Order: sequence, then structure tokens, then C-alpha cells
Amino acid sequence: MTARRSAPIAAILVAASLTACNPNTATESDSKPSTPATSAGAPSAPTGSPSAAPGAPADGNGLSLAEAIAKLPAAEENRTGYERDSFKHWIDEDSDGCSTRNEVLLAEATKKPEQGPRCTLTGGEWLSYYDEVTVTDARKLDIDHMVPLAEAWDSGASAWDADRRMRYANDLDAERSLVAVTAKTNRSKADKDPSEWMPPAESAKCTYLADWTGTKLRWKLTADDKERTALETLAKGCTNTVKYEVAP
Repeated sequence: MTARRSAPIAAILVAASLTACNPNTATESDSKPSTPATSAGAPSAPTGSPSAAPGAPADGNGLSLAEAIAKLPAAEENRTGYERDSFKHWIDEDSDGCSTRNEVLLAEATKKPEQGPRCTLTGGEWLSYYDEVTVTDARKLDIDHMVPLAEAWDSGASAWDADRRMRYANDLDAERSLVAVTAKTNRSKADKDPSEWMPPAESAKCTYLADWTGTKLRWKLTADDKERTALETLAKGCTNTVKYEVAP
């Protein structure tokens, strides 16, 4: 297991937690958990809960969500040539028998599952922060790429080589790149950006916007005008801090 996945996420994440992707499903969106961020009038996240976006260094200085959105490079989207297979995903990077999917499930379980041969998981419990649903069967979870593969392609990944696209699709080095969520919400999201889709749980809104923005900044992905306008509008009243490390 990679360093990022060395310890489970906090067991109690009040209205915002984890989500995961069905390995047999060719859906576009596949993503990662976090505690619901606070918005004006919304309840505060529990003390000690994570509120920042991807890969925050322990001593890193965070940006306000508005500042982070302003840092997104602007460009028009272009899906020419996109194929999902351009991103090799659910690999076993450290050869421990567990694919990226299962690494996320193990890390994000609020009640740890039993791990059998070839990383077969039984039991366990997860909280899908997109819709505040508790799940006790890993087969009902999808792993969502916070920024869907097609959206990443549109926003700059089309210029990457195959190795970088593989690292993006299996990014276990940032807590918000991948998230275990109910299959229903993952498939509803598909390849949509926040101008077209937001998690159904109101408590997830600010966390999701921070996770999305931090993931784009981590991978130096662009945003078009429609996406940026939606982010700016939706983020009003959000108080989260966005922290990230630029991916190597």
C-alpha cells in the first residue's frame, strides 16, 4: 500500500465521507472522500475532520476557495481523440495484491472490511459523502475520479504521455483525487463538471468544490468559462481552505 493509503480516513465523517467505483463499469467519473466543508448557515465539520483539498503538505499554506478558483488556468475544452482506455486505471502499483480501487476502499472504510486472498474485501462500512448514504457492501460503491477522466482529457491531459495519464487515474498520493461513493451518484455525475452536476447532499457542496478545484490545480488542468463561472457562483458562502501539492 502506498504512503497515502497507510491509515484509514477518520471513522466518523458527519455529512461527507467516502465514495468508490465499480471496476466492471465504464462510467466516466471515478473520485475521493472528505468531510463536508462549511458553508454559510451550514453545520460545522467535526473537530479534526479534513477540510482541505488534495495532497496538502502538513506545513502548506492554504488558499481560500475563491483564491484557488482564480488560480485555475483558463482554456477552452477539447475532447478530440478521447478514449477512456487512454487512462490505464485500477493498477496494483505496489504489487501488494490490492488494486487502486481496493486501496481506496480500505483507506476510506469507516468500519474496516476483512481482507481475503487477492485483496477480496468482505464486510466493512463506508459513508458516501456525495449523498450521505452509508454502504455496507463494497460492490455497491464506485471509485470516482474527482475530476473525471474525460474532463481531465478536455482540460489538458490530452497532451500527456501514457505514463502520466496512468498516474493521474491511480492517484493515491492525494486524499481527494479518488473517492468512494455510491454507484448511483457516480453514474449520475458521469463526466460532468460542476456547471452540469453537483452532489445531491447540500452538506457536500463546499467540500466537493474544494476537492474539484484542488485536484485541477494539483494536475495543472484548465477550466473553461462556463466551469469557472459555476465554481465562483457555487462557492459563495463556502469557507474551506484548499491545499494541494502539484503532481510530479
